[in-house]
Amino acid sequence: MQFTPLIAVHMTAALGAVALGPVALWARKGATQRPKLHRAFGYAWVTLMVLAAVSALFIRDYGLPNLAGYTPIHLLIPYTLFSIVMAFVYLARRNIEGHRKTMQWLYIGACGIAGAFTLLPNRYLGKLVWGQWLGLL
Repeated sequence: MQFTPLIAVHMTAALGAVALGPVALWARKGATQRPKLHRAFGYAWVTLMVLAAVSALFIRDYGLPNLAGYTPIHLLIPYTLFSIVMAFVYLARRNIEGHRKTMQWLYIGACGIAGAFTLLPNRYLGKLVWGQWLGLL
């Protein structure tokens, strides 16, 4: 697999989402709530998550166990898109608790767990990171 513009877009969106997510989640915590900050970072985070999910549809990896180039990590695409839709459905129904839990789990699953799988030594980004540190390249 080579570093293509598509992978650059996907990585930029994913890394941006990893960075912005905690700010969006933090802005509604504690005694001092920051609804404008929460909304601004929340919309930016959702935009980056949709971009990361949609771009992932076009990234195929035939080097790992796959089905037509789609590996098990691609299962996070429907999870991400469905969770985003449900989070907005919860907001429309004024179910703030459902919205909060959905977004927290989406951050953990799509940013945390996917990020951990992406850094496995046999994946593209994992080879870049660990190969440099461990001299595997």
